[in-house]
Amino acid sequence: MLKRFYGLVYFSTLLLFVTLTGTQAECPVQFNPHRAVVRYNGSVAVNCSTSVSHKGMGWEASEGAVPKTSNSLITWRVSHLTEWEIQPYCYINYDGQCVVEFPITVYKTPDNVSISIVKHTGPMIEGRQYQLQCDVHGVVPVQNLTVKWYKGQTLLDQTTFTENSKTPVNVNPTLLIRPDRDDDGAQYWCEAQLDLGAEGPQPLPKETSDFLYITVYSKPIINETKLPSVVPVFRGYSEEIVCEAEGNPKPTISWILGTNDIVYNETLTISESTPENVSCVAENSVGTTTRHVEVFIQENYIPIILGIIAAVVVAISVIIIYIYLTYYKK
Repeated sequence: MLKRFYGLVYFSTLLLFVTLTGTQAECPVQFNPHRAVVRYNGSVAVNCSTSVSHKGMGWEASEGAVPKTSNSLITWRVSHLTEWEIQPYCYINYDGQCVVEFPITVYKTPDNVSISIVKHTGPMIEGRQYQLQCDVHGVVPVQNLTVKWYKGQTLLDQTTFTENSKTPVNVNPTLLIRPDRDDDGAQYWCEAQLDLGAEGPQPLPKETSDFLYITVYSKPIINETKLPSVVPVFRGYSEEIVCEAEGNPKPTISWILGTNDIVYNETLTISESTPENVSCVAENSVGTTTRHVEVFIQENYIPIILGIIAAVVVAISVIIIYIYLTYYKK
C-alpha cells in the first residue's frame, strides 16, 4: 500500500511537470499492442518501446509498475488484473518528459441474467399490455453491453446503454409486449452480449436467461364455417348442427332456443318444431361470443316428385302396352 502511495505521488508530480512544461508535441513511444481488452482477473502484457536516445523510461500503474530504466523496450505485465479503473502510463525522459496513457478496457461478463414479468403473476389476457424485465447483474463496461430480447428464435428488440462504467453494475431494461392468442405457450428470453471491438474476445461473450413461458387467456372464437348463419331443414326431418369454439380456458358451449330454453351441448338437433332463431353461446373467463342461427323450414317435395315420376312411368308403360297389343297382335 505504501509503495502504491509513493508511486501515485511520483506519478502526480510527473503529470504536473508535463502539464507545466507542455513543450512536447509528440511522445516518441509506441505500444504493442496498441490497445488491450482484458477480462477481470486475467493477464495482460504490453510493450512500450522507443527508437530515440533517452534518459530513462518506465511504466506507472497501480498494478505491475516498471521502475525507470535505460532500456528502449519495457513491458508492463500483470498476471491477475484486479484493478477495475487501472490507468497504466508509459513515460520517457527525452528532451524533457512526456507521458502516454495506454488504452485498456477491463471487462466482466454478468454474474446472472434473468427475465421476469413486472408486477404480474399468472396467465396474461390477449390484447393487454405487459412489461418484461431482464435483470443483468455485475457486468462491465455497460456502454459495450447490448441486451437482446427474443420470442422463441425471433429477435424482438435490443437495448443499449449510454452511461459509462468501469466497475460492475446491474441493469434492468424492460420490454413492452401485447400478446395475442397465438402467443399462448410462447417462450421469451433475453441475452446480454458484450461487444468490445476488434481487440475484444471472439466470439462475443454472452449470457442468456432461462425461458419465460407465458400462458395467454383468450376470448372464444366460434367456427363459423361449421356453423352457417342460416340452416335449412326439410319438414318432417331433423338436422344436427355443431357449434365449435376456440379459446383459453376451454369455452363452455350452450344453445339458446327462443327465450327460455337452454341446451348445454356442442351438438343441437333441430327440426320443424325448433324455434326459428337459435343462438350458440361460447363462454369462458375472458368473455362471451354468440352466433345467431336462423332455422329455415323447407317443404319436402321429394315424395311428390317421386310420385309424379312413378305415375308418368306407369302411364307411359300402359300406353306402350296398349299400342303393342292394338297394332302388333292383328
